[in-house]
Amino acid sequence: MTHGDVNAHSPARFPRRTVHLDFHTGPDIPDVGRDFDPVTFARTFQDAHVDSVTLFAKCHHGHLYYGTDRPERHPGLAPDLDLLAGQVEALHAVGIRTPIYLSLQVDEYAAREHPEWIAHDENLKITKWNASAFEAAWNVLDMSSPYADYFADQLDEVLRRFAPVDGIFIDMCWNQPSASRWAIDGMRREGLDPADADHRNRYAELVARRYMARYSTMVEKALPPDAVQGAWFNSRPKTGLAEDQRFIRHVEIEGLPTGGWGYAFLPYVARFVRPLGLPVLSHTGRFHESWGDNAALKPRAALRYETSQMLGHGLTGGVGDVLHPRGVPSRAVYELIGSAYGHLAACEPFVDGGRIVSEIAVVVDPALGDNPGASNIGAVRALQQLRAQFDMVPPTADLGGYRAVVVPESTPVDDDLAERLAAYRRAGGAVLLVGPALLRNGSEPALPDLPVEGLAPAPAGETFLACENVPGVPEDFPIISHGSRLTARALPGAEVLARIVAPYFPRSWDRFCGHSYTPPADPTDEVAVVVGDGVAAVTVPLLESFHQHGLETYRQLLGAALDRLLPDPLVRAGGPVHLETTVARTATATVVHLISFVPARETPELDLVHNAFPLVDVPVSVRLAAAPRSVRLQPAGQELEWEHDGEYVHVRVTTTDGHAMVVVEHD
Repeated sequence: MTHGDVNAHSPARFPRRTVHLDFHTGPDIPDVGRDFDPVTFARTFQDAHVDSVTLFAKCHHGHLYYGTDRPERHPGLAPDLDLLAGQVEALHAVGIRTPIYLSLQVDEYAAREHPEWIAHDENLKITKWNASAFEAAWNVLDMSSPYADYFADQLDEVLRRFAPVDGIFIDMCWNQPSASRWAIDGMRREGLDPADADHRNRYAELVARRYMARYSTMVEKALPPDAVQGAWFNSRPKTGLAEDQRFIRHVEIEGLPTGGWGYAFLPYVARFVRPLGLPVLSHTGRFHESWGDNAALKPRAALRYETSQMLGHGLTGGVGDVLHPRGVPSRAVYELIGSAYGHLAACEPFVDGGRIVSEIAVVVDPALGDNPGASNIGAVRALQQLRAQFDMVPPTADLGGYRAVVVPESTPVDDDLAERLAAYRRAGGAVLLVGPALLRNGSEPALPDLPVEGLAPAPAGETFLACENVPGVPEDFPIISHGSRLTARALPGAEVLARIVAPYFPRSWDRFCGHSYTPPADPTDEVAVVVGDGVAAVTVPLLESFHQHGLETYRQLLGAALDRLLPDPLVRAGGPVHLETTVARTATATVVHLISFVPARETPELDLVHNAFPLVDVPVSVRLAAAPRSVRLQPAGQELEWEHDGEYVHVRVTTTDGHAMVVVEHD
């Protein structure tokens, strides 16, 4: 199945290499924009291969940076300087797009002038962003208050002043519960109980959807006829896009790995967003740590890794920066950004018009939001390391084009999902269910053709797994099984890949043996991983345990089960376990991205990347029915020797660049 259109609209219009130019400038900063020079400003972005810059009309401090009579105009901005207009004109003159940013629920000016508009918690305390009243932190505005109209007036002025706009980026748009008088009155009008936390959350979502509809309609009227970017509402969970997508034309993923998101976030969210079919750009930052860390730069290899991941997932690139108050971009910053974007510019011609190819659907629970949980992150990491090509999809997704479906432990299987999986099985699709996903509504078997019987919750306590016919795993060394499990017995004819081994006795405070576990005793008739005809059952929390403990045997067990279900995967690749592979298909080629960087935990909270990890004589095989016309390693332009065995094209790759593409040209 193909998903994730790299260029769903004209590549000349939808941005590929963007900068999100933060400009949150407090009222006590003087000489704002004093050194702005339009020629130097535009050349900086040109030289860094940037084709779109998101510019600030309004920041978190609530100040405006354009020519306006509104009192919110930044007091440090010279009366005769229209900074935003100067920036827009300079960039447009060299063909660079300029979406415009406005902060929504964070607005210090409005909070100071109208404290009654600030959101209140259930104790009627004002809501401040993870801080007390006397900390330097942002107040959060209540969108059920008159502030919603106040913002609409600001947005209307920006749209009239700069029409036709290249897009509008509205930030800080989460669902904000509140117990203000505005919110309480609104909940009562909707028949909701303000004293009920769930009702307050429901009302917050209702308010958000209403203001998104309102502001999106305003933006649409200010767009040119061929617009591909409209309003983007940032800070909302991507798993809610099924509802939110009626208000948007494109998707933006904010995910700075060192800013709390981590390096597993983009591979998860990108795979969830791709199947929507909308153009998608992703944001990392040039910052060493968190967003807005304006006095530190990340290593060059880290930015190369992060932007290469974006390209490999079929997304376009975005890097966040903070502009100095005087209006001059930093040369060091744009040398760094240019080093990454120069590489993307060289790679993009080989994936023009391409679509990311996925064979496996991982069904996830949208209620988890953008915090996917241990089992889903475990699935992403394990499947990446197995070189699987996969999407993350909600239970309502169309599964018909996928060759296999994986349902992790954290995805509830209700009647609707069970029926969809059964229909998918009848159509010939393969299914792998893990832990609680084996049970429909927590009680009955999720599928009629499971290769096990007697499914029931197992008693608590440590057990071990004895593996059979799992490549790389010794059969005479039982491994620990973490977490709760289900009991089950294999049906006749099913292949058992792992059995349950019991300890001598349960470990307790008054009866134990050794440092960690009571030693394993004897195998039981219970099974842990079983494969039947097109269905695999995993009774232990394999994916969650892989995320939490990293035991490679868990990944090997998953790989062995998938090999039975999907014996001819799209890609096979050797090399280091961290190697990431994705596949794009264009009209004339199949492109395999090879991404090789290793984040390392070097501070208590940061995973850092300093160097690319070389690939040396790594075997790569791509499923292709007919022999190719040519195979090259791009963007280096290196011809590769290849063999075709009637099913796969086989090559060997050596590169020190961290990201390269095997481009298989075919008819």
